[in-house]
Amino acid sequence: MNDLLAVPVVLPLLGAAVSILVGRSRRAQRLVGIAVLSTLVGVAIAILVAVDRDGTIASDPGGWGAPLGIVLVADRLSALMLVVASAMLLLVLLYAIGQPGAERNHVGFQSVYLVLAAGVSAAFLTGDLFNLFVAIEMMLTASYVLITLGGKLEQVRAGMTYVVISLLASMLFLAALAFTYASTGTVNLAALAEAIPQLPAGTRTALAALFLLVFGIKAALFPLHFWLPDAYPTAPSPVTAIFAGLLTKVGVYAIFRTQTLLFRGDLPRSLFFVIAGATMLVGVLGAIAQQDVRRILSFNIIGQIGYMIAGLALFTPLGLAAVIISLVHHIVVKTGLFLAGGLIDHHGGSSRLSQVGGMVRTAPVIAILFGIPALALAGIPPLSGFVSKFALLDALTEERAWWMLGIGLLVGLLTLFSMVKIWLGVFWAPPTEDLDGVPYPEGVEPAAAARPGAPLLMTVPTAVLVAAVVVIGVFGGPIFGLSERAAADLLDPTAYLLASGAGR
Repeated sequence: MNDLLAVPVVLPLLGAAVSILVGRSRRAQRLVGIAVLSTLVGVAIAILVAVDRDGTIASDPGGWGAPLGIVLVADRLSALMLVVASAMLLLVLLYAIGQPGAERNHVGFQSVYLVLAAGVSAAFLTGDLFNLFVAIEMMLTASYVLITLGGKLEQVRAGMTYVVISLLASMLFLAALAFTYASTGTVNLAALAEAIPQLPAGTRTALAALFLLVFGIKAALFPLHFWLPDAYPTAPSPVTAIFAGLLTKVGVYAIFRTQTLLFRGDLPRSLFFVIAGATMLVGVLGAIAQQDVRRILSFNIIGQIGYMIAGLALFTPLGLAAVIISLVHHIVVKTGLFLAGGLIDHHGGSSRLSQVGGMVRTAPVIAILFGIPALALAGIPPLSGFVSKFALLDALTEERAWWMLGIGLLVGLLTLFSMVKIWLGVFWAPPTEDLDGVPYPEGVEPAAAARPGAPLLMTVPTAVLVAAVVVIGVFGGPIFGLSERAAADLLDPTAYLLASGAGR
């Protein structure tokens, strides 16, 4: 089973190479992409089952071993994230194949998308900070191409902001790696977990703050969030969906891995609470101020990440378990919402609230596919968001973090308001402008335009994600039980350290 750990990284890279070689045949490219990602889902599930049954596993593909060689490690958290990520990658690829646009118009889409998949997998499995840097750069390099597919002016402008901010974060990451290596002589996570507690308190605090800054940019924490709402809405729908579902979550995962394994207690709980509260409020207030479906959903990404940081601040078994199931819920829900947003754009010709309307009558299936994950995002029972938010609010109550609890409840209500705003604008009320932005005369309700139905390959992946939202909510017990076991691993990393090379 240890030998399987390299497959989620190597297989997509090989698939990307094959996709380039068969670039003259779009059908062959699609078969390669679907086959690779389907295999990746199967391998990820096998790894999760093995890890949950037998404990943390590790592999050194280069044969050098820790702390010099490449080390891949899978505990319950990383294996769970790998399963969810690989499933999202497959479903979004199917959606992209069905949608007229990015995948059909660009011969390099499949190969770049598989490189992105390799980077995401490597980020979750690596046991080494330098290889985490390599994984994130692999992921970001692919995202630079995907975010500007189409070459429209607004895409290039937003893409340049995204690239510049990402490069700045990468430079800070390199500096953090250099300082860490200079202080400890290693960048292996297991070795660092033993070396960092021996450093002076000031050095530990500085390193912890620097890594929080680096990964906070990638996770879009306040006040480092400003790049996200402009960059994500301009990309093609499947690209935006996979970015919303996975890229910021890689940043959140990196924060959790470093802060729980390397820097326990080196930064005050109050700092995380302040960052969490500000991130939640800025995200949801930004969302309710927008008039475009994609921008509303993009701001809500920021707000929901604040909940996860609040759980990290607690550093209790229930708090961490709540964050882990929140990660699963948020990846599924956000990916589903952006895919539903793509269906809205495909059917209505726009994603602006004033230019589409009445779709509950003209496209009731799309209304259902949007409405269910929208309610889940707001935490309405019995959907997945209720399970994650209830667990987190329960954890905050246990720790008597009343002001954080109040912010969480307020942000939940405002998130529901932002979703109702989309529902009223897109599905209930008639449009007030045509697609050129010209207002309709007062008192005149435009006739429903004849719009093409959504292709089956766009509808089915979205429906699968909506079904997952319901399943996670109704049958959330086993998933929350796995989240509790993963939280226990974070609080007691002995198995992680032994498997990845500490003490050998």
